[in-house]
Amino acid sequence: MPGDKVFQVEGRVIEALRNGTYRAELANGHRLTAFVAGRAKKNFAGLKAGDLVKLQLTPYDLSAGRIIAEVKQVIGDWLNELSEREPI
Repeated sequence: MPGDKVFQVEGRVIEALRNGTYRAELANGHRLTAFVAGRAKKNFAGLKAGDLVKLQLTPYDLSAGRIIAEVKQVIGDWLNELSEREPI
């Protein structure tokens, strides 16, 4: 089946390119070109550098990927709030 060999990874947007494409970097340092897939285009108001995203890759071409979701940084923001508070 066509969709059997895809896998999902998390990455960070490095820069926004033209025509709705983005440069993304994975946790292991691998950089690739990514685009927003299908219906997700309606949900994304626009990604900026530093945003965490979930990517879908195929083992046949690791230089391109599809952005399928934006990862919310709730825990990271909460930890930043705690570090900014004055000690008790």
